[in-house]
Formats: sequence, structure tokens, C-alpha cells
Amino acid sequence: MCSPFLWRAIACEWRIRHHINKISHQINCVRIQTRHTSKAHTMSNENPSENKTSLAMLKGLLPFLKPYKKEFFLAGIALLVAAAATLSIPYAFRQMIDLGFAKGDAQMSGVQDFAHVDVYFLALFGVATVLGLATAARFYMVSLLGERVTADVRSAVYGHVVTQSPEFFETTQTGEVLSRLTTDTTIIQSVVGTSISMALRNSLLLIGGLVMLLVTSVKLSMIIIVLLAAVVLPIVIYGRRVRALSRDSQNRIADASAMAGEILNAMPTVQAFTHERIESSRFGGLVESAFATAMQRIRARSMLTMMAIVLVFGTIVFVLWLGARAVLAGDMSGGELSQFILYAAMVASAIGALSEILGEAQRAAGATERLLELMSVRSPIVSPAQAVMLPARAAAGATVELRQVDFHYPSRPLSNSLSGVSLKVNAGETVAVVGASGAGKTTLFQLLLRFYDPQAGVIELDGVDVAKLDLQDLRDTIGIVPQDTVIFSANALENIRYGRADATDVEVIAAAKMAAAHEFIEKLPDGYQSFLGERGVRLSGGQRQRIAIARALLKNPPLLLLDEATSALDAESERLVQGALETAMQGRTTIIIAHRLATVQRADRIVVMENGQIVETGTHASLVEHGGIYAHLAGLQFGLH
Repeated sequence: MCSPFLWRAIACEWRIRHHINKISHQINCVRIQTRHTSKAHTMSNENPSENKTSLAMLKGLLPFLKPYKKEFFLAGIALLVAAAATLSIPYAFRQMIDLGFAKGDAQMSGVQDFAHVDVYFLALFGVATVLGLATAARFYMVSLLGERVTADVRSAVYGHVVTQSPEFFETTQTGEVLSRLTTDTTIIQSVVGTSISMALRNSLLLIGGLVMLLVTSVKLSMIIIVLLAAVVLPIVIYGRRVRALSRDSQNRIADASAMAGEILNAMPTVQAFTHERIESSRFGGLVESAFATAMQRIRARSMLTMMAIVLVFGTIVFVLWLGARAVLAGDMSGGELSQFILYAAMVASAIGALSEILGEAQRAAGATERLLELMSVRSPIVSPAQAVMLPARAAAGATVELRQVDFHYPSRPLSNSLSGVSLKVNAGETVAVVGASGAGKTTLFQLLLRFYDPQAGVIELDGVDVAKLDLQDLRDTIGIVPQDTVIFSANALENIRYGRADATDVEVIAAAKMAAAHEFIEKLPDGYQSFLGERGVRLSGGQRQRIAIARALLKNPPLLLLDEATSALDAESERLVQGALETAMQGRTTIIIAHRLATVQRADRIVVMENGQIVETGTHASLVEHGGIYAHLAGLQFGLH
């Protein structure tokens, strides 16, 4: 009599679980693949063996999880309540079938009394209500934890990366760092905010379900456990192939995305060389490669789904057949059979979910390992534990001295950029450094800012070794106008204020006037509030450089470094900026790098570099008279003979 109801209950339970798992998996795949498109390249030290990353790497997340013990405790309570409610549902079905329907049959001959049936259905609804509330609380708490921990990880990684020296960025692609900040942390968010909770929930359901199976029927339990073990093994093995193909698919998408990003950032060059069709063809090839790999993944996933459904359902049907025979033989009631089947379905579903979660956990372990690699990198340039304070200056400007400095870049250990360089710049002096490209001029600036440390020799600021100074104090003393001007995605006011964060609007405008930038800024649509575009694309090269000069002047440092500060200016702008710079140089030490010798003629001293060495020193007139390298350069630019 209860068979149709029992079959409908079993079918409904299984269909709901199957569709939820399938939809959840599809959503995760789409989300992960979409976010992977930001990844350009992998780190140079990565290799395929990372796919087998030990789950022990997830321990690296513990420092980020510890501050939220309270939230974990509340989520754990909600998880236990939800699991208990879930495990009680099959038992409630049994009671309802065996007691409710049995009593109803006994009363068929008399006056109907449905009170007992009402009680069981109300109890079942109460269990469902508790389950809904506990599940909502668990979802809220674990989602909160996922978002919070991910935000903490991103902040910690970014805060660590920005303290690295240029040596780090010399060997690491910024696109890879961004990928780790986005893609890898998103995977971790999925694990912390979903997978851990689902793993615990399904573990509880698996253990509780097995216990209740044994309580219901030891014989059938042993049969189904053996059969499920035999069924799950091939599913897990084939599942590894699906995960490998998923990784390949994500890598192909990442390759296409990386190429697209590179080309889109260089569209003027692409169009100038009429490479639109060529680049479209290249991108199309990568897209087709990604499609082919995705189809392999889809075929494998289809086979895995078929195997899972046929094998798991085959096991359930076989055990159901045995149970039905036991019911007919009087060894088991209909309620006990329905309870057993529901618990069996629960155990099978938990095993399948845990298998899928294990794959996600392995991916998260790999992501954690990559982030920990990033966090473990230690900059060779750090402030000393006991930093020395700069002495009070007796005169305006700072004194700079280099003594027998040798230096090579970490990426070029066999090629010295500086060899035995000794130079002293007195307070308030203006020194120009000239020479051919690659002579070592910009390297001097990078060493003064302590972006690198020399392999030999000493660099002193006001008589103190720069290696003994706090990096903040050292760099606060120096203002620089770099050759490659950096303009941030902000308005003109904030771009100049970058030189000194606490500067007032009046001080910002004054610096802009000194740099001959005020006039063109005022002509912008919103004046100083005008957005300058990404990398300053709304400005000309000369305008960008004048913004950078204004930023350095706003800082008002005792030591000013000008690296080709007027190279992008037209003749009129250069004249204006030269006048402003000459005013700004008063009362401070200035070191100028310039290829255009017209900008260095009035320097107190000119230093000529060649192949990383100082080969000539003097004034413009004395060096021209000397007839060396500088005289040759001057002859080329000024037509001197």
C-alpha cells in the first residue's frame, strides 16, 4: 500500500540532490573559468607537478582564519543543527509511514481519526523549518568568512608586494601578480566560503548516514557499503582526468585573454602596421584551441556523469530490490525500507559531493601555495633594525657622495652597470650627468633612492651610509622626475598631490605654476578636477611631464633628481620649465640627467659617463676646450668643431 508513496519520495529526493549538485558544479565552472581569463602567464618556477599539490598547503591559511574563531563557532553550530535535521528526515518518513498509515489502516472500519497523521506531518514540517533556518545561518556565516578571509589575503599579499624592491619586478611579471591577487584568491574564497562548509556537512551526513544505515539494517548496509566503494573508485579515478582537462581549458582561455589584453593596449601600433586581420587570426586560433580543449572536458564530464548516474543508481536499485524482497518476506517494514533507501541516497550523494570538493580543495591548495610563495619573497632592500637619523643640515640642500661603487643588475650578473664610480655632490650644487644610453646614468638615481644596493662601495647622504637609513626617511629626502612619467587614473589635483599627500589645494596649484602646468590644466574641461585618463592618455607627453615636475616640486625635497625632465617638451614649454626648474633648484642639491646638452650648460659641474665609469668632469666650457667625449657630443648637437 505504501509502495507508490515510497517510490515518489525516493525519486523526489534523488532528483533534487542530483540537480542541485549539477547546477552547483556548472556555476562553479563558469565562475572559475571567467575569472581565470585575467591570468596571463605562470610564474617561472611553476611546473606541472603543482597539480598534485598536497592539501597540507591549506594550513597556510590558518593565520588568516584564526581571527574569526567566533564566526567559525557559530557556523559550526548551524552546520551541526542542519546536519542533524537532515539526518532526522528519513526517520520521520519511516515513522509517518509505519505508524501513521498503519494506524490509519486499523481505523478503516470505524470513525476516522486523522489527528495522529497531522502530528507526524507537522513534525516533518517543523524539521524542514529547522533545516531551512540552520542552512540559511550556515550559508550566511561561511559566506561572510569567505569574503572576509579573501579580503584579508588580498590586502596582505598586495601590502607585501608593494614593499618589494625593483629587483622583484625585474624578474616577475606584474600580470602574474595581479592574477594571484584575483584568480587565486577567488579560488580560496570558494573553498573558505563554500567548500569547507560543504565538506564538513557532507562528512557529517556520510558518517551519520552510515550509522543510521547500520541501525536500520546491518545486512543491507554491508552490501551497499561494499557496492558504493566499488562504484566510487572508478568515478574518482575518471574524475581526475576531468579536473586535468579543466585546468588545460582554463590555461587555454588564459592564453587567449593575455594575448587580447596585450593587443588591445597596443591598438595604435597594431592599426598603424595594418595588423588587424593578423591579430584577429591569432586570437581566433587561440580561441579555437580553447574550444577544442573545452570540448574534451565536456566529453569527459559527460562520461563521468553517465558513469556516476548508472553506477550509483544501479547500486541503489539493487539494494532496493533486496529490501523489497525483505518487506515481502516480513523481515522489514515499508517505513524501514524507505528510511534505508533515503539514508543510502544521502550517503551516495555525500560521497559524490566530497569527491568534487576534494578536487576544489586541491585547486585551492595550489592557489594557496602560489600565494604563500609570493608572501615568502623577502626584499633585499629593507630598513635596518636600528636606523640612523640624518644629521641636521648646516646648509641648504643635501650632500651626496659615492665611493668606489660597483653595481650590476640581478638579471645581468655578468655585466657591470657601474664600475669604481666615485662622485661627491656638495649641498646646493647642481651636477649634470651626461653620456650615451646605457652609460649608467639612471642607475645612479636608482642607487641613490636605494632601489638596489651596490655590490661594492658606499653611498652616503649627508655623511650617512644610505643602507643605515630608514627607507622612508631616505626617500622623503629625495624628489625625482623620472624619464618615464607616471600619471595615475585620477584628476590633475590628486596627481600632483601625490608628491605630498597632506598638501593643500593652494600648494598644489603653486607647484603647478612653477612647473608651467597651471595654464594647460586650467584649460581642461573641469580644470584641476579633470580626470586625466588611464596612464594620462588625455594629456600630451609634454603635459604629462610637467605634471610629474609639479609633483616633485610639491614635495620640496633637499635633493632633486631630474631624469630627462624636459625630454618630452617642445621648445616653448622647455623654456618655461627650465625657468621654473632654475628657480626650484635654488636652495637644494640637484642632479640632472640629460641627453640634450642645452639643458645642462648652466650646471655647476658636468659629469660624463661611459660604460659605467666617470670619464670626464668639468664645466661646459672646460669640457669643450678639453676636446674629449663631451666636446664630441657638443659638436654633434651644437655644430661645434
